[in-house]
Amino acid sequence: MKRRSEPKRKSAVSLKYDPRKDKAPKVTAKGQGTIAERIIALAREHDIPVKEDPDLVQALSQVDIDQEIPPHIYTVVAELLAFVYQVNEEYGRKTTFK
Repeated sequence: MKRRSEPKRKSAVSLKYDPRKDKAPKVTAKGQGTIAERIIALAREHDIPVKEDPDLVQALSQVDIDQEIPPHIYTVVAELLAFVYQVNEEYGRKTTFK
């Protein structure tokens, strides 16, 4: 008899990076299920871009809150930050008054 696999719980991790103060991005929140849904909802409420990447979330979930990300995921997070900067730039162009 086959076992039904349980649906995978949604996970989320939030990052903060201030290049003037931080050597690397820091994990500011993380959670699964309803906590993950709330993290995502808060990000959207505050116009913070949300990127779905289950592998990255899994790696970042291993980092404690208020800790910098480990060097082995700098490249992946740099790509994420590039995505965020691009979204912010596009959003800024759409909301600029002429």
